[in-house]
Formats: sequence, structure tokens, C-alpha cells
Amino acid sequence: MLKLWPAIDLIEGQSVRLTEGDYDTSEAMTRSAEDSIQFYQQFDCVDRIHIIDLIGAKSQRAIEMDYIRQLINSSTKPIEVGGGIRDVETIRAYLAHGVDYCIVGTKAIQDIAWLTKMATLFPGKLYVSVDAYDTDIKINGWLEDAQLNLFDYVSAIEHLPLGGVIYTDISKDGKLQGPNFERTAQLAAHTQLPVIASGGIRNQADLQQLEGTGVAAAIVGKAANQPEFWEGLR
Repeated sequence: MLKLWPAIDLIEGQSVRLTEGDYDTSEAMTRSAEDSIQFYQQFDCVDRIHIIDLIGAKSQRAIEMDYIRQLINSSTKPIEVGGGIRDVETIRAYLAHGVDYCIVGTKAIQDIAWLTKMATLFPGKLYVSVDAYDTDIKINGWLEDAQLNLFDYVSAIEHLPLGGVIYTDISKDGKLQGPNFERTAQLAAHTQLPVIASGGIRNQADLQQLEGTGVAAAIVGKAANQPEFWEGLR
């Protein structure tokens, strides 16, 4: 079974999900972030928990760090955190608080020289979040066009000591209509970096199909809040 990284997206301490990255579609989840961590960590197929500071992503600075620090203390699984991470101080602070991996997005996409320096300072600890409509990369909480092609950008960071690339097809995110299998497979074949699939995953059948694309893991958001998703998993 493909390794799962269930997602907890935070707005003002509340666990929510968005559709296509639109903040106006924010939907509160039935489980709190704390309850989600307790639930997810019982499964062997979950090898880390993916936490995103949504307002941090939008405001370009870490907002939920103090709350995330509390969540880390309640988890027996590794934690990765993203949203508003744009400087070395924030990376150092999160790692010092016990975060295992940091996710960088907008800053890493706009400034490859900065990403190169950070990846060298923290080898294997950084994942680049590459979010795109088709092959057009979006930044700043998916609100702006980066004017970059998905495959060209990943080729440019191929040589860096990163943990991997988290690829989200924004058009699929939060819709529970299935991921973009074709584009995900193309990206996994395009790079030697581990690719993590994100966006639109509905069920275990999707996970089985994704496993055949060569991805390293899958991030599951809205579906992870549905009991039937976990039936039979250990």
C-alpha cells in the first residue's frame, strides 16, 4: 500500500478544507486537528502527517506556529509543515520545535538561489510544493500565476538535496473526483526527485492507481475525514 500523508489544513486553529484553493470555500472538518492526529496515528500506512498553515500561505509568513507546536507534542508520527515559510529563521524555528520536514512553495519557486542555499543547509528536510493548473504553476496561496512551467521548474531543481516534490493539480483539489493520474505519472517519470501526489484523492482504488505511477506517497485531505476511506487499512 502506498504510504499516506493525511492533511490537516488550518485557519485560525480550525481544521478546514478548501476547494481548488479558494479560501471562500473553506469547510470545517468534523474532527479537530488534535482529534485528527490521534485518529491518523493508529494506522501503519500513515508514515507522517501533513499540516498546512493556510493563512500563513496567504499572508506570506507563519501564523499558526504556536498552535502547530502544540500539535507536534501530541503526535507519535513525523510531522511536515507548510504555509508562509519564506526565510531561514522560520525553517530553523519549526525544526527546533520538533517539525521533521518543512514545505516551501512560493519563495522556493520565485528564488531558486534561495532554495539552493536552504536545501544545502537542511539536506533532505525540505519539500517543494508545486501547485499547478495543468502545467502552469501558481503561487501565494494559489492566487497568482508564477509564469513558470511545471516540468521546466522541476528540471531546474533536480540536482538539489531535497526530500521531494509535492505536486498538486489545483483543478482536482478538494473535489473528490480523483487525482490527475496522467500528469502525476508524467512528473514522476520526468524527475529523480521523489514525487508526492496531492489533490482529488477519493478512495483506496485511487491510491492503488497512484502507486502504479511511481510516486513516493500520497497526501489525502477531504477523503481522510470520511470513515469509509479507512476501512480495511492498518
